[in-house]
Parts: sequence; C-alpha cells; structure tokens
Amino acid sequence: MGKLDKQILDQVRQQRAALRLTTIPSVGPIIAHATIAAIGDGRQFASARDFAAWLGLTRKSHDTDGKHSLTGHISRAGDRDLRRLLILGASSWLRQVRAKPDKGSPWVRGLLARRPVKVAVVAQAAKTARIIWAMLQSGQQYRAPTAA
Repeated sequence: MGKLDKQILDQVRQQRAALRLTTIPSVGPIIAHATIAAIGDGRQFASARDFAAWLGLTRKSHDTDGKHSLTGHISRAGDRDLRRLLILGASSWLRQVRAKPDKGSPWVRGLLARRPVKVAVVAQAAKTARIIWAMLQSGQQYRAPTAA
C-alpha cells in the first residue's frame, strides 16, 4: 500500500461519516474520502437526486418549444473526478456481481439482465450517489436491500 493510500485510510478511520460510507458496496476509502472532501455533509443539496444531478449521473434534459424531454445520455456536469470514482466503484462491484450473482441485490441482478453493462454501471453509480447523500443526511448505517 502506498504512502498516500495509507494517509487516506488513516483520515477515513478518523471521520465517522467517511467510515460509514465505506460500508456501501462499491465505496472504498478513496471514494468516501473524496466525497466528504467534495461535499462535506451534503446539506447544499435539497435531495439525493440533486446530488446525483450535480455529479452528472442523471440524464440530460432537453427543452424545446415548451416540451420537456430527457436524452439517453448523462449530463456529465459537476465534479468529474468524484463521478469517475463512483463509476469505477460501480464497475468493480458489478463485475463481482456478474461473477457471483448471489452477492447482488435483486435490483442489481435485474438491471444486469435488462440493460447493457455500461448503462448498468452508470445506473449503479447514480444509485450509490443517492445512498451516499441519504446516509450523510440521516447519519444512519448502510442497510443492504432485502428481497421482497
């Protein structure tokens, strides 16, 4: 482990919020540290969707002649580095789920069955961003989804 990685890990261990975030699948110490550094407690965002939109993980909006539509592409607005980290984390997590399907939630398995892998990765990254925001607001631990 590199010296910088060790420093990041030490800082994450000292911050309760960052340590809580590392319990989310696809979020490690680097993502947790980068998130806290970028947004703090996240109170500047009114909702989890606003946070995901700020990261550029939601579909781009297109307005013309009074009609509102969403394109199939993400907006890529906001913090490029944090978005990239979340996408890398989601990619790693989905690779694990594809190898061992019992690791993932029913939502993740269904997403992988219905959508191309790259679309699933961005969807997982957006969902992770929303979970991060909710955990920062509530102060609660991550709770894995249960089968309905």
